[in-house]
Amino acid sequence: MATQDFLVELGTEELPPKALKPLSDAFAEGIRGGLEEAGIAFDKVEAFAAPRRLAVRVRKLEDAQPDKPVEKRGPAIKAAFDDDGNPTKALNGFASSLGVTPEQLDTLETDKGAWVVYRTVEQGKPTVELLPQLVEQALAGLPIPKRMRWGAHRTEFVRPVHWLVFMYGNTVVNAPIMGLEPGNTTRGHRFHCPRSLIVPTPNDYEIVLKQEGYVIADFAERREVIRQGVTEIAEKEVAGKAVIDEDLLDEVTALNEWPVPLLGRFEERFLDVPAEALISSMKEHQKYFHVVDRDGKMLPVFITLANLESKDPGQVIAGNEKVIRPRLSDAAFFYETDRKTRLEDRIDQLKPIVFQEKLGSIHDKSVRVAALAGKIAEAINSDPSLAERVAMLGKTDLVTEMVLEFTDLQGIMGQYYAANDGEHEDVAKALNEQYMPRFAGDDLPSTLTGCAVAIADRIDSLVGLFGINQPPSGTRDPFALRRASLGVLRIIIERGLPLDLQQLCEWAEQNFTQLTEQNTASTVVDYILERFRAHFEEQDISAEVYLAVHARRPTRPLDFDRRVKAVDAFRKLPEAEALAAANKRVSNILTKQGGDSIGEHVDNALLQDKAEIALSEQVSEQAQKVVPLFDQGDYATALSSLASLRAPVDAFFDEVMVMADDEAVRNNRLALLNRLRNLFLRVADISVLPGA
Repeated sequence: MATQDFLVELGTEELPPKALKPLSDAFAEGIRGGLEEAGIAFDKVEAFAAPRRLAVRVRKLEDAQPDKPVEKRGPAIKAAFDDDGNPTKALNGFASSLGVTPEQLDTLETDKGAWVVYRTVEQGKPTVELLPQLVEQALAGLPIPKRMRWGAHRTEFVRPVHWLVFMYGNTVVNAPIMGLEPGNTTRGHRFHCPRSLIVPTPNDYEIVLKQEGYVIADFAERREVIRQGVTEIAEKEVAGKAVIDEDLLDEVTALNEWPVPLLGRFEERFLDVPAEALISSMKEHQKYFHVVDRDGKMLPVFITLANLESKDPGQVIAGNEKVIRPRLSDAAFFYETDRKTRLEDRIDQLKPIVFQEKLGSIHDKSVRVAALAGKIAEAINSDPSLAERVAMLGKTDLVTEMVLEFTDLQGIMGQYYAANDGEHEDVAKALNEQYMPRFAGDDLPSTLTGCAVAIADRIDSLVGLFGINQPPSGTRDPFALRRASLGVLRIIIERGLPLDLQQLCEWAEQNFTQLTEQNTASTVVDYILERFRAHFEEQDISAEVYLAVHARRPTRPLDFDRRVKAVDAFRKLPEAEALAAANKRVSNILTKQGGDSIGEHVDNALLQDKAEIALSEQVSEQAQKVVPLFDQGDYATALSSLASLRAPVDAFFDEVMVMADDEAVRNNRLALLNRLRNLFLRVADISVLPGA
């Protein structure tokens, strides 16, 4: 079948920069999915995205769907013909519905009898006939929260649309899309090339735009051009290193068609302001990259991206320097003003700020967190008074001028202001560390004081909101309780803290007077333990391993983690599958015979068969060996030792009748199995593992 390249480009007003890459990816995937569903073969799909265009090119797209054999089954032969061999109403009706005569039908022989069947070949449609609908479906499926209309048009899109390139090979696909007439002409850079450009074939698309139109259409290529340009200008102009934030890089890539990096400067006096404040001002408002020296110290320069090649770049630089100066002046003013008031003098300003309507103010939360953080600090051998101090000062920077202007600096500015106030070093650090980890993979608190407050703050929110019946639901999680739960788990596990979630939640519950739900602490513990599943999936540990441990509901995260790692190692042993299956069998037997009412005392005098005697001896020997290991939390060594039970367990089930006629013998064998199972249950319910 013949193939041609296909190209569709939708020209628009400037698209939202943060949405450009997701829109481009979704457009390409929509086209890919439509082609695959239609059964049209192709080589690969390529996406292009720039501020004023979304485009997709498909390489070696076949010119038609393949012909498809069609088979439709009708009535059974017995029902299709009467005793004289004439077609029945059922057969005539089936043939008529297909537009054929009974003579044109075949017979299908199956194990369940013979049937009338209609066989034909459905001819595939030409690709050019299917492309308009495929493109429209892909555009309709783009992730656009709110579509807009413009002028008198009824068309809706994220921004007004202006032109359409729609080509299969060197031929224009003559079908309007979004009210636009298709063609083979695109448009160049708004200033460098404000005219139409002919695209001879889809293969020439990005070449024409780059060589004639001053547009780098490939998002990834443009991104690397910016990265290299920003890096080179920092090294060349000031012997510095440009700090490239990946999200900012994506955003400036989406803002520029023809990016040209330029280096500007600001007064050194602004370096007295915390670097984070300067960076936030430059990054959030101006989309500038900052530069550091070899020691990582910020330099009084910035790098901006111009979307054109200016004849007088000095004027562009001067304009940017003029814009950034008042921004940095504001930051300097806020910093100087804030330092005149101590954080402790701002505590009362938290009283009017509502945390949650039923749970009180930020001040109320601070008091609760202080009480909880003190207990946690004591439990982890830290200083309770420092933790309580951090909790009371923890949210005071929210009412500073700097954080009111740059909200992403909360905690960071608290650390600077606490140091300025002469607070203990750990208190200052912990004011920032209380928010750690802020996101997946973020750093954890480095001080025990920071750990105590970070855990207390999150547990207070979890217990409070669950206690008034406002847990997360579906995708709605306004207080980020899922992230809070994962943060608690990460801090406890990675910092090796001997904390029990049940105890933490019960401590937190005692600080509330307004909770309405019963058993809130246990409910929150269950919720946090559920978050372990995603935590371990990221480490490529199977859900069955997590479920095996979760069945025992250990509430100390560090202990839970050790059990999971031990079970994951055990699962890879050659004996694991058979022992998991045996545990499943034992569990079923014990459940049917009384479950928890069955003890584990084995009377050696009642042991009869060689296999059960051997198993009893091995279980006793293993119990002496592994129980101390369990008590030490050395689950991996214990499970590795228990793997040696595979042979006696297999022999027992091969040679011994558990449900003996003699009740005493039967109960003794059940006790032996219960003792065996309880050894494994000290770690996890391994009957959940695969192979069981």
